Amino acid sequence: MKRLLLSALLLAGLSLSAFAAQHACPDLAAAKQVNACPTEEELKHTYSGFCSDDKKVYGGETDNCMRYADYRAMKNNALWESADGAFDGYVSCDLPKAKLQAMKVTGMKVEKQGTITKLVCSYPNGIRFTLRTKGACKVDDDKACAANAAACRATCD
Repeated sequence: MKRLLLSALLLAGLSLSAFAAQHACPDLAAAKQVNACPTEEELKHTYSGFCSDDKKVYGGETDNCMRYADYRAMKNNALWESADGAFDGYVSCDLPKAKLQAMKVTGMKVEKQGTITKLVCSYPNGIRFTLRTKGACKVDDDKACAANAAACRATCD
């Protein structure tokens, strides 16, 4: 009986560790654009609709409506994802592809949003690529990560 219980506990421990996965921030050189950038005509059309919404006006949510250039900067982006599809992020369509793909990671952190855990990788120009999971994530070595963002690793359940 003890042997059976010990075997069951050992298998349970193995199965739990099998679900843990280690993640590194994606290399943007292999990132792919997922959707097309909006056209100038689409941006102007949505600017009119978004900024004329009375609910937004009365709610004080029109900061980006003061100038078309501000709205355009906020909305002129496309979704990109890592080569394996695990991480994604919105990137300005004004940023040349070659410049994006040459960027190196500057940091990694874990954020909680309700029941979702986000593993966030930061790059220059405010670019963030995020992995979302229902499991828990932890940066493996905060000190080593702070010293060298390219060496950051996180383990997620």
